Amino acid sequence: MSKRTLLTATLASTTLLFVTGAQAQTNDPYERYAYLGLGTGFSSLENDREEVDNFIESGGRNFSVDDDDNVWKGFAGYQFNRYLAVEAFYADLGRVRLRGTDGASTDLESTAYGASLVGQLPVTTWFTPFAKVGAASWETEVKGNLGDAELDLQDNDGFDPVYGLGAQFNFNPVLIRAEYERYDFDSDYTIDTFTASVGLRF
Repeated sequence: MSKRTLLTATLASTTLLFVTGAQAQTNDPYERYAYLGLGTGFSSLENDREEVDNFIESGGRNFSVDDDDNVWKGFAGYQFNRYLAVEAFYADLGRVRLRGTDGASTDLESTAYGASLVGQLPVTTWFTPFAKVGAASWETEVKGNLGDAELDLQDNDGFDPVYGLGAQFNFNPVLIRAEYERYDFDSDYTIDTFTASVGLRF
């Protein structure tokens, strides 16, 4: 094979690889795909002591609230196009601890699962802000007491809205997310979460 033929073949192959790679990089974030992910972060309760007391129906307000804890979540979704996706999720929202004046404590442990509609605005092939709205079936389990055996603290559950904002970074086939979500369980009990997640596209 002559040097000219070899050079021509090399240039053609390089050009083909470059064009194919550029097309893949341009199209990958926008094509239809399924994805799975896991995330962790922290949660914070948005209600005051009186509202929490109403939520657990304790009838007593002599306690303090320690509301910051770790949270983790798993999610699975499907992107229909560059602007719209749907996803299902499960979240362990951590623990809120109520401390009675006599040293007794009560833990409120919440979990939720549900589905969200995700609206996306692709700024570049690798950076996509998004907003989401959905609904969750949730449960808050109350463990312990507030130092009064007569208090009948109430577990709670329900089906309520979830919404949030975030940004996704696309590194095909890996995606990385940072997001804020609000779990609006009850007028007396609203949990905010801030998480970072890693996912894989299929």
